[in-house]
Amino acid sequence: MSGVPEAWAGLVDDAAIFPPGDVPLPDAVAAYTQRRDEWYAGLVGPLVVRDTDLPGVPAELPVSVVLTGGAGAVAGVATFAERKGHRLVALETAVRDLDDLAGNVRRITAAVDAARDNGGLDGTEVYVELPQADPTPDWLAAADAVAEAEHHLKFRTGGVEAHLFPSASTVAAWIDAALDRETSYKCTAGLHHAVRHRDHETGFEHLGFLNVLLATRVAFDGGSREEVAQVLDDHYANDLVAMARQSDLVSARRWFASYGSCSVIEPLEELVGLGLLEGPVEAPHE
Repeated sequence: MSGVPEAWAGLVDDAAIFPPGDVPLPDAVAAYTQRRDEWYAGLVGPLVVRDTDLPGVPAELPVSVVLTGGAGAVAGVATFAERKGHRLVALETAVRDLDDLAGNVRRITAAVDAARDNGGLDGTEVYVELPQADPTPDWLAAADAVAEAEHHLKFRTGGVEAHLFPSASTVAAWIDAALDRETSYKCTAGLHHAVRHRDHETGFEHLGFLNVLLATRVAFDGGSREEVAQVLDDHYANDLVAMARQSDLVSARRWFASYGSCSVIEPLEELVGLGLLEGPVEAPHE
């Protein structure tokens, strides 16, 4: 764990089983387990699995569980994890009722509170994914409900189709909303590389995880939404590396908690290649 500075510690949640990786669960578990003794192990957060996958994960591994059944699935996951002794680091759930976003968040909170009253979810963080849209009054009301419950936000920054990649201005608005509410967030999907880029095969424009971290720092320092969007749009690695070397990234991580990635080695290799993380000349391959 000592091989990774605090700025990068736990940045990458291992979401290998999700698209586009689609690694079979046993292989993902084996890779996660083998990686725990590597010098870069501290870069990696929990293994991200669906609630239906939890029986196939060894109890000693830290997991973040994505609920497939919304608020109604909370009690079952909490009971199972408690009975089997799972290290349930986090629950992740998407708001499903698009006509009542804040009400849906409150139902999630009620289910979590009930599970905690029954002795479950001790120390488990809750991440609530809001719709991929520019913040509307209803969206912001849901963000208020997340903050009031002391949960965290989850932003979807990509996917397998073009419309699942939000614009820089939209992500800047999400970051602004999170910081306004003093609420940390994680990202999922699309952050395959450190620097913003266009995928040559799909043509999709991907955000970079370094862009997001630096944009969070700019927003925290009082930058305008336009300035935050400019950082998110920056394609130049040299610019971003220079900015990273001059920025307090540790405090930015207080807000940008982590992101889910189907690859752990790609971000590792890029951080080493950019000179932002010291490690062996050749990072290991997955």
